[in-house]
Amino acid sequence: MKVTVLLIGICGAVALPLAQAQSVDVSAAEALAKKSGCMKCHSVSAKKEGPAFKETAAKYKGKPDAEATLIKHLTTNPKVKAEIKNLVAYILSR
Repeated sequence: MKVTVLLIGICGAVALPLAQAQSVDVSAAEALAKKSGCMKCHSVSAKKEGPAFKETAAKYKGKPDAEATLIKHLTTNPKVKAEIKNLVAYILSR
């Protein structure tokens, strides 16, 4: 659940330029991205292991399904699934 909430927050930060009609709490989204470790592989403007948020925003600019597409990508990404599986194993081992 916590990871899902983190991913949704990240999607909000990535979709900020796409969601002009929606209000986004930028500081909360940035804090969530840092707290969840997203910034290890991503940054706002520089390419790291993963694409920059600006690159992702440009790719999806004007696409009506951008938010849904990114949420689906983030919640089905094998790397994220592995992290979630590890978290579930940890929880169940307690």
